[in-house]
Amino acid sequence: MSLRTAFDTPDRKRAYNRALFATIADRYDLITKLLSYGQDARWKRTLMARARVQPGERVLDLACGTGDLAFAAAAQGGRVIGIDLTHRMLQLASRKSAAAAFATGDMTHLPLASSAFDVVTTGYGLRNVPDLAAAIDEIARVLRPGGRLLSLDFNRPESPLIRSAYLAYLTAAGGALGWLLHRDPDTYRYIPASIRRYPGAAGVATLLASRGFTSVRVVPLLLGLMTLHLAERAR
Repeated sequence: MSLRTAFDTPDRKRAYNRALFATIADRYDLITKLLSYGQDARWKRTLMARARVQPGERVLDLACGTGDLAFAAAAQGGRVIGIDLTHRMLQLASRKSAAAAFATGDMTHLPLASSAFDVVTTGYGLRNVPDLAAAIDEIARVLRPGGRLLSLDFNRPESPLIRSAYLAYLTAAGGALGWLLHRDPDTYRYIPASIRRYPGAAGVATLLASRGFTSVRVVPLLLGLMTLHLAERAR
């Protein structure tokens, strides 16, 4: 499937994501550092500081990748499950540490009980999910009333000028890295392509507020090019 048709339907995006992330899994940590200008670890520390995970709290890390947020939550005393669509990511995460449990799963159909978690985290997950509203509904379902959601992701800048420059940079940088590492420039051009179809920080905040979340806040990072979303499930 080509990048041009990857966003035509939720099922196409799901299939494209599964194949794409299986391809890049072994280089995922490196690419995340490169495309975040070396700031990814700092942004994740900021998210975890705001998560305020308490010992014994149940934490779900969605689109967990190779486990950065899951292991950080476990280090704070959380009982952590990481879910990802790509099995290879979970293999790599499991090799790093046994501090968290991992399972393959789809954010829009979580194989988990309702009201089972105190905290849900996700890094670069909401932008990638094939059906954003369905994923938010599932997050609300598995969180207990008053439970916390924290999401880190790229933003879609509202200014047309800034957005154009930002996407042009990501397209050029992603194309170069894709060709260098995989001989396929579209591999990391997926990121700007996904941002073009993403509602942006304000749009996600509005969607969260309309689907059972309160205290919704947007924390800008990197001059607003990246953002944290913080929210609580309504009591």
